[in-house]
Amino acid sequence: MEVNREKLCTGKADVNADSAYHCSTCHDDEEWSSTSRGRAKSRSLSASPALGSTKEFRRTRSLHGPCPVTTFGPKACMLQNPKAIMHIQDPASQRLTWNKPPKSVLVIKKIRDASLLQPFKELCVYLTEVNNMIVYVEKKVLEDPAIANDDNFGPVKKKFCTFREDYDDISNQIDFIICLGGDGTLLYASSLFQGSVPPVMAFHLGSLGFLTPFNFENFQSQVTQVIEGNAALVLRSRLKVKVVKEHREKMTVQNGIEENGVAPTNIEKEVGKQIMQYQVLNEVVVDRGPSSYLSNVDVFLDGHLITTVQGDGVIVSTPTGSTAYAAAAGASMIHPNVPAIMITPICPHSLSFRPIVVPAGVELKIMLSPDARNTAWVSFDGRKRQEICHGDSISITTSCYPLPSICFQDPVSDWFESLAECLHWNVRKKQNNFVEEEF
Repeated sequence: MEVNREKLCTGKADVNADSAYHCSTCHDDEEWSSTSRGRAKSRSLSASPALGSTKEFRRTRSLHGPCPVTTFGPKACMLQNPKAIMHIQDPASQRLTWNKPPKSVLVIKKIRDASLLQPFKELCVYLTEVNNMIVYVEKKVLEDPAIANDDNFGPVKKKFCTFREDYDDISNQIDFIICLGGDGTLLYASSLFQGSVPPVMAFHLGSLGFLTPFNFENFQSQVTQVIEGNAALVLRSRLKVKVVKEHREKMTVQNGIEENGVAPTNIEKEVGKQIMQYQVLNEVVVDRGPSSYLSNVDVFLDGHLITTVQGDGVIVSTPTGSTAYAAAAGASMIHPNVPAIMITPICPHSLSFRPIVVPAGVELKIMLSPDARNTAWVSFDGRKRQEICHGDSISITTSCYPLPSICFQDPVSDWFESLAECLHWNVRKKQNNFVEEEF
């Protein structure tokens, strides 16, 4: 079955990259543009403007700081950057809208969970019979005996389009995604789309549910609102990861002295490079694997060696991943709208090695140190685990394909609600107040 792919966008149109770096000094303009990076001016800060200038710094009504003036004194300005990596919108303006009504939906269900069978069936019946939508389901989901042997569900099941992971490409056929389960279903949905990701609506039917804000009790009205385009979005940045491995093969060569009783030797001959690419939503983890020795890996930032990690490993995470493995390793928690990459050591053998945050868009490279005693292992959102040897490299930067996650309320309320409900952030017994004495 062929389905035409419909485009979707978020509220406001992107502006030209050059306009975000508009310089009034260079262009002989008298007034500075009031719509820097596509956002309208709002209330001014209490701080007074710079001396000799009538222009004020402006702060958006979001988490972002004041938009900086790009002219410095009478002659200096910021160089225009036509190769901007990502456009940062005001989170409050990120709303879902459709150019045309969505027709196809991918339903991702947590495997081997009997408690999800009834919600899965109710959702699929609602999508196919009430909304007349094309439903895509992974083939192994329908192989569950509880679904395969359900005769009442048979007519609905015949309408499904099925696919197999790593075999079928459905990236151009899905309008939006519905996840039933825990946070792992959202990570799995991200792994299926190595380019542009459709909007994701995640229902909390798992164990933790930090990334799944919707409850299933009122799923009909909530799904209807999404189909009608009445929902807020949070753009969860992903990491673009490139793994370059020196491809070697063992071969036997003559050493020229075999006639003297010396056996031929086995050597590894480099025959090429193997390149693999991944889109990662949570984190890239480099660890020491089964070895008892400390990991010893070098970390480069934009080509400069910044540190060598000696410990159990290192985590490179997105803001979304900052509340996962990185938080367990002692990192700060970062709101998903903050454009950043976090570097967190795992049990470093150094008291001063604290987690750091670097700007989104920088390129990190991780390699084994030349004097490392053992190899390292790398995983991507907990999957595709593989060994890293001397000469291999892992390049990491911010992807230009974020995951648009549909909010239950808005990006700020949903995030702090998850901190309170799932992680019990700053939960303690309240201090008693003083009792006023009566005179």
